[in-house]
Amino acid sequence: MINDNHYHLRINLIGDEFIMKKIIFLFALVFTTLATYAQDEELEVKGNVLFKDQVTSMKPPVPIINVPQTVSIVTDEDILDQGFRALGDIVRYVPGIHTTQGEGHRDAVVIRGVRTTADFYQNGLRDDVQYYRSLYNVEQVEVLKGPNALLFGRGGTGGLINRVSKKAVIGQTFSNMNLGLDSFGAGDFAADGNIQVNDSAAFRLMVHSDSLANHRDQYDGERFGINPTMTFVVNPETEIGLSFEYLDHERYIDRGIPTSIIGGASTSASRPVDALNHITYGTDGNVHTTEASILTGTLVHNYSDSGKINLTVSSNDFNKMYQNLYVNSYDGTNVELKGYNDVTLRETTTIAFSNVNAFDRGTLTVGLDIIDTDNENTRFNSYFDNQNSASSGTGNKFLATNTDFQIDKDGNRTALDYTSDLKTHSTTDLEVTSLYLNGNIDLSDQWIMVLGARYEQVDTTIAYSEGASGRSAVRELKNTKSRDDSNVSPRLGLIYKPQENMSLYLSYSESFIPKSGEQYKKWSAATFDPDVYENTEIGFKYDMDDRISMSFAYFDQETVKGQEDGVGGSEVIGMAVDGFEIGIAGDINDQNSINFGLSSVDATKSAGSGEQKEIPELTWSLWYTHRASDLFSLSLGALYQDDQLINKENEARLDDFTRIDMSMTITPSDTDTVRINIENLSDDTYYPHSHSTHQVTVGEPLNARISYQKSF
Repeated sequence: MINDNHYHLRINLIGDEFIMKKIIFLFALVFTTLATYAQDEELEVKGNVLFKDQVTSMKPPVPIINVPQTVSIVTDEDILDQGFRALGDIVRYVPGIHTTQGEGHRDAVVIRGVRTTADFYQNGLRDDVQYYRSLYNVEQVEVLKGPNALLFGRGGTGGLINRVSKKAVIGQTFSNMNLGLDSFGAGDFAADGNIQVNDSAAFRLMVHSDSLANHRDQYDGERFGINPTMTFVVNPETEIGLSFEYLDHERYIDRGIPTSIIGGASTSASRPVDALNHITYGTDGNVHTTEASILTGTLVHNYSDSGKINLTVSSNDFNKMYQNLYVNSYDGTNVELKGYNDVTLRETTTIAFSNVNAFDRGTLTVGLDIIDTDNENTRFNSYFDNQNSASSGTGNKFLATNTDFQIDKDGNRTALDYTSDLKTHSTTDLEVTSLYLNGNIDLSDQWIMVLGARYEQVDTTIAYSEGASGRSAVRELKNTKSRDDSNVSPRLGLIYKPQENMSLYLSYSESFIPKSGEQYKKWSAATFDPDVYENTEIGFKYDMDDRISMSFAYFDQETVKGQEDGVGGSEVIGMAVDGFEIGIAGDINDQNSINFGLSSVDATKSAGSGEQKEIPELTWSLWYTHRASDLFSLSLGALYQDDQLINKENEARLDDFTRIDMSMTITPSDTDTVRINIENLSDDTYYPHSHSTHQVTVGEPLNARISYQKSF
């Protein structure tokens, strides 16, 4: 009840404790936001044409042409037209970024030569649990290249991926559904409805359900997600948003096939074994499950014509488990399997506040972010009962062509257990506090300066145990260590605009990652300072004829890491990555559009020389659309990925490949759309990525998908 500016909150606890906690948080969130009038800036881009978009992640919104770094945007329309079902599909058509395997249970990418599973965001907030993310509630996906610590805090130098969620829209009532089916038997359903509650409130509900299948034996799975959102206009200056997302995922884990030496004894010619690409090396127990609930509240209050304050409060609960067998070695006849069971429980509360002020010659943003994460992780090794040794380091050998892994190469019956050999058990308390300042200054009509810095304090406490010797594991959390890290991450950019639709820029930025690792499981070289990343970028952007945009960027990245040298000492490892990117996107004319991207990357390490793994030197993609009429459009896509090393130690390699895709869109009415998407039109065999030497992903053969979208 609210009377005379006094706020009273009364809650009666009845029913399930988990639900009650969420209800308490929801009421407290509304109460807090009404009392403080604040919300965090949403990372949202309006419109479908790149050069017209505004990147609000810059805090405040900034036209892309005025951003001194490379930004790639994929809209919800792009997602539907190109038949994207996962973030990995999107990445294929973004220059400077490609997928890596992620051990069959998580999104993982390489951005400008830097591998990451942690630099994922949702609405500008860190989404750091490892899983495969759905696209049913995504307005658009943004890829920001280079270190982004000023805007987002700690992270790698390559860049980040942010999903912008759809939200309830005041003043509109609409609904639609989408059904899809592909030639492998996978099916999907999604529905989206928005209603106008009254003049100051709207409600939106999004839901999806997927049945998973592909070309690999045993692979299956199911995904379900539901996301209700509400938007309230408290007064002309103040808006509140509420969102709750629940997801439940289960899928088979496929870690691919082994490599083998080609043409004799030379280890430099190791390649994936084509003859084994139809075999899935794992049992029915190769499974990944994720259950999560994400509750978020936002509020924005314009306290003057030139100023506003913003607040986002989010509470996330994740429960993730994956267990799997995978090929550890291959001698040409037998494979050795190893595996593990891994459970992660994580609760994270995030509070993000910012104050934005506009002046005659620019804007100034001051922000404060607070993150509290409780994490618990348990990992067990796989254990075969016919092993001579109880040690977790001993695997078991099976015939390469034998998919019955209850029988080993000698014909012995085996039994697999995942709960007897504890490897590690850890609990982590992570507290992050950061303060940032960012200014966009118009030095003149042609010169713009971007200047800012973020101070971040990361306090980490980890308690952990390890198996003492195989099955005689020590389960007590007896080893406790704490570490406090702080860092200042600067950002500087200078933009020159010889004309309004053209810009040349120079930028410098830094970022860092503490040694607790991406998943906060265990100390990694706890005595070392955080890894530090630096990026210098020179670029050019041009918006031509209000139709098409062009961009070019040259970047030079430096990484400094402290690590153990393997012989009881320590060493500092540096990696330098440089390269360039070219992008062309937009409408050639009323009937034709194009999206082209090319990236060239070169990486070297201070320790050792030669080519670095997981970094194809050249990648490019092209998506061309011809709109023959209001009824019919045809699109053709092509992507190329250069050859790359899998493992620097043994020179295992993936060959280069080119893939051709196609899409047809038929729109018989304003409310009905039929799409046909064909992947790998030439049905070529290719291997897009690998987690390690003997875990090579087999690319999808020819696959057709038909979908039907109905608007009401």
